[in-house]
Amino acid sequence: MEADITSQAVGLASNTDFSLIQLFIRADIIVKSVIVILIACSIYSWAIIIEKIRLFKKITISSAEFEEKFWKSKSAESFYNNIPKNIDDPMALVFKSSMEAAFKTRSKTHLNERLSNMLQINIEKQMEKIEKSYTFLATVGSTAPFIGLFGTVWGIMNSFQSIAISRNTSLAIVAPGIAEALFATALGLLAAIPAVIAYNKFNNDSKKYAQRLENFSKRFLSII
Repeated sequence: MEADITSQAVGLASNTDFSLIQLFIRADIIVKSVIVILIACSIYSWAIIIEKIRLFKKITISSAEFEEKFWKSKSAESFYNNIPKNIDDPMALVFKSSMEAAFKTRSKTHLNERLSNMLQINIEKQMEKIEKSYTFLATVGSTAPFIGLFGTVWGIMNSFQSIAISRNTSLAIVAPGIAEALFATALGLLAAIPAVIAYNKFNNDSKKYAQRLENFSKRFLSII
């Protein structure tokens, strides 16, 4: 009798397809929803990661070129007059916006202090643009494992219900449900790990670039 049950379980296990697609198809609506949410979060996270990598590579080069041209110029005013209208470098935009505010200021008293305040405000505006979508990466990094864990717990509960209904504790009955459940956890980690790594890296890069803008503004004020 035991041999018959064992052979039946082995036969069921051998016929069970454990591919990722089949695991998704066999899952119930709750686990499927969890999987879809995690896949969507992972895709959007990678889109942000690629976009930020390109952004930091671009502004590192453009800001270096801007600084080189700026310190070689005869005066800040002449350099401002020659800046292209469609320039999109954050450092150039900080300088351009601050110079525009300085020109609009009628009173020349305390000009240095006012210009310093404008530089600080413009730096914060540019950093807000650079740090856009950081919150999403942080949210995915902190919540995706728990979303996956929820799918896992739900899947294991379904597995126990299957055992209770079939009254069969063989591996062939338990394995599919557990595999579906663990698939959700794996996806949660797959979404969270790159998001956490990227968030930490980009956050560090942002601090370095913000410090670069601060250093430029201080040197710029020293020549005004």
